[in-house]
Amino acid sequence: MKLQGKAALVTGGGTGVGRATALALAERGCDVLVNYSRSTAPAEATARELRAKGVRGVAVQADVSDDGACRAMVARALAEFGRLDVLVNNAATTSFIPHGDLEKVGREDWDKILSVNLIGPFQCVRAARAALEREGGVVINVTSVAGVVGTGSSIPYCASKAGLNLMTVMLARALGPRIRVNAVAPGFITGRWLREGLGEDVYEAVKKGLEARTPLRRVCEPEDVRDAILSLIEGSDLVTGQVLLVDGGMTIAG
Repeated sequence: MKLQGKAALVTGGGTGVGRATALALAERGCDVLVNYSRSTAPAEATARELRAKGVRGVAVQADVSDDGACRAMVARALAEFGRLDVLVNNAATTSFIPHGDLEKVGREDWDKILSVNLIGPFQCVRAARAALEREGGVVINVTSVAGVVGTGSSIPYCASKAGLNLMTVMLARALGPRIRVNAVAPGFITGRWLREGLGEDVYEAVKKGLEARTPLRRVCEPEDVRDAILSLIEGSDLVTGQVLLVDGGMTIAG
């Protein structure tokens, strides 16, 4: 897909991978709706940066676990841009709970994580389907290697990402030939989310450990994931239903 003159919606677009992706889309001439749930100031700042690049950029608050909010958000994108060509499902949440501590996992953890990480992307795709079909659109789901190898912040998080990986395949079947659906599955990503969730000491220890044993000797920066997302949007139009691991070789390390 050529992005000049197109329009995109990026959930969780105000920080991290979402922000990096939104800015890269704008640099290619794509209008972008930046969705956020709580990070108002970063999302508004990102939208200003988009506009400074000469495209239309707008920040819209919406909880992707709310179906009505997803539909209203897509309607806003169409009102602002007149079209929608790309949907990047990047919004996510987690609880940091050791996998062996089963008693600490409450129903509220399952409800929160599955509602945002798995049901949310489905609702966004459903809301955007008609708009994406008009010109032939692209959906990118941001999942995680946690959904492939079962290591991550909590059991519900890993399960949600495994579900999103599988749902990517099912949606690709259901929405072809007009819409391509793919996913990127990052490994450890540097930034505030993991730093705050793990705590500074654990964050640094895990990061250094992964850097020492992965084949490429480094972990993901948001820009690494951004580049993978762009490769699936701008690359071959015959790629659909794929989950692209972006982990420096973490999942193949001996």
